[in-house]
Amino acid sequence: MSKKTIALIGGGQIGGNLALLAAQKELGDIIIFDIPKAEGMVKGKALDLMQLRPHDGHDVNITGTSDWKDLKNADVFIITAGIPRKPGMDREDLLEINLGIMKDVADNIKVQAPNSFVIVISNPLDAMVYAFYKASGFKRNQVVGMAGALDSTRFRTFIAMETGLSVQDVTCMVLGGHGDTMVPITRLATVGGVPVTDLISKEKLSKIEERTRFAGGELVKLLGNGSAFYAPAQSAIEMAESYLRDKKRVIPCASLCKGEFGIDGYFIGVPTVIGSNGVEKILEFDLKDHEQQALDQTLVAVKKTVSETGL
Repeated sequence: MSKKTIALIGGGQIGGNLALLAAQKELGDIIIFDIPKAEGMVKGKALDLMQLRPHDGHDVNITGTSDWKDLKNADVFIITAGIPRKPGMDREDLLEINLGIMKDVADNIKVQAPNSFVIVISNPLDAMVYAFYKASGFKRNQVVGMAGALDSTRFRTFIAMETGLSVQDVTCMVLGGHGDTMVPITRLATVGGVPVTDLISKEKLSKIEERTRFAGGELVKLLGNGSAFYAPAQSAIEMAESYLRDKKRVIPCASLCKGEFGIDGYFIGVPTVIGSNGVEKILEFDLKDHEQQALDQTLVAVKKTVSETGL
């Protein structure tokens, strides 16, 4: 069976880590793409990663390019292209610059790989995944945004840090937009099956929820120039792996809702089944009144950002 091809659009911090993680999981051959003036950089990263392979025995090819034709018929695209957040910026500040980049990316992908599965990471995420969907004309199941996968893993991390228990046993979910109005569903969070509400006080849980909402901004301030790259890369790779290996993972993703949770026509973080057909299903469940109200509030923020795309 021939190897799959994973195309990484953007060779920056996230792109480099995506390439490393995809190689370690042997998901397929990897192509790192960037603009012509960055071609040497992505070719250098690819060669460096190729030279890492003998240590771990990863039998995949990793290349760098600035030529869209090299990405013809790639199976998966993970898009990180765009400028990162800087101190004082929120995700919406990035909209104007990154929107133009996303339209160009969509135009090229629909020519080179019209049947591919596309994972968008670029911020502001909810608007960028919508922009790609509109500009590409791809089907609903072919396009998804990496939102809740990262937000949920941050929520899991903070719960594990507070309890001192293994993060591996923490299960939780974050819905809504990939921004400050995201909705942690705390009542469903567990540690080894035990409700987190039985392990952590209401006051501390409230602080954990707040830290989760602003986790991206916290990292931007700490890093000083740029934004998170390790955890976002791993979150996207989990999504790509579920598609390539038909794992049917249930991952909170920015998927296009068609009535689920009362949302129609917008990409927003919801529990999503990812398999060989891409976005195969959204798992809808009953929300409490305050959770639905919070989700409605985050939808208002998403609608505002999407409307500014003009698409």
